Amino acid sequence: MDYTVADGGRALRAGQAAAWGAVPCHGDVFHAERDVGLLAFYLEHRAAGCTHAREKLERQMERRKRHGRGNELSKRLVLCRQAEAKALALAADIRLLADWIKQDILSLAGPSLADRQNLFDFVVQELAAREGLCPHRIGPVRRALQGQRDNLLAFAGVLEEGFIVLASRFQTSLATVQEVCELAGLDPNTPAYWQHEGRLRQRLGVRFGPLQEAVRQGMADTPRASSIVENLNSRLRNYFFLRRELGNDYLDLLRFFLNHRRFLRSECPQRIGKSPAELLTGRSHPHWLELLGFQRFHRN
Repeated sequence: MDYTVADGGRALRAGQAAAWGAVPCHGDVFHAERDVGLLAFYLEHRAAGCTHAREKLERQMERRKRHGRGNELSKRLVLCRQAEAKALALAADIRLLADWIKQDILSLAGPSLADRQNLFDFVVQELAAREGLCPHRIGPVRRALQGQRDNLLAFAGVLEEGFIVLASRFQTSLATVQEVCELAGLDPNTPAYWQHEGRLRQRLGVRFGPLQEAVRQGMADTPRASSIVENLNSRLRNYFFLRRELGNDYLDLLRFFLNHRRFLRSECPQRIGKSPAELLTGRSHPHWLELLGFQRFHRN
C-alpha cells in the first residue's frame, strides 16, 4: 500500500482506494431486520392495549350488571372485542412475516437465492395486503423492503457462487451443498437437526465433515450487515470533541489512525494484534506512527 505524508505528518493522503474497492459490499440487512422487528413489536403492543381495554370494559360491565344496567356497554364491548381480534390477528401475522425475514430470508443459513427472492416477494405482498390496517406503520416498512430486495439479498448470490465452487470441489450437487447450509440454521438440540444431518452423512459419506466445515467458513466470510460501520461511527464520536472544527486534514489523519491501529482486544481472536488494514489486505505493516514518518520511543 502507498502512503504519502505531507506537512509534518499532519495532512495525509493514503492510497487505499484500490485495496478497499476490491472488497465486495453487500446489502445491509441490519436495518431491514430492525424495522420489521420494530413494526411487529409495535403491533403486538397495540394488540395488548386492545386486550387491556376489553378486559377493563368487561369489568365495568360486570359491575353494571349487578345494578341491572349491563346493556349500556353491550355495543361498546362487541366493538372492542372485534377491534381486539383484528389487532391480535394482525400482530400475529406481522410477527410471522418478521420471523421469516430474519430467520429464513435474510439469514446466512437459508434457502437458495431464487427461493429467498420468492419468499421476499411474498412477504412484501402480505405486508401490502395488510397495509390498510395500519398504513402509517406498515407502509414505510413495505416500501423500504420493496425497493431493496436485490440489494438485501446480494449476500445470498455471493454464497451461491461459493457453493457452486464447493459442489465441484466435493463432487456433489449444488442442492446438496445448499442443504448443508440450511443444516446450520437448525437447532442441534432438536430431532429435525440430527435427522437432516443423518441423511446428509449417508449421502456424502466421508465428504460430509470437510464440506460442512467449508460451508461454515464460506458463511463466516460473507458479511450481511454494516456492523463494522456502525461500530466505527460510535468510535468516531469520541474523537470529534477534540477539535472545534473538523477539516479534511484531521479527518484524513483520523481515518489513517483507525485503519492502521492494531486491535488490543476483540471477540474474534484472529483480529487481536492486527489492524483493519492488515485484516483487509493480509499484509503486515509497521506501527502507524512509523508509517507517518515518526520514530517511536523505546524504553531501554
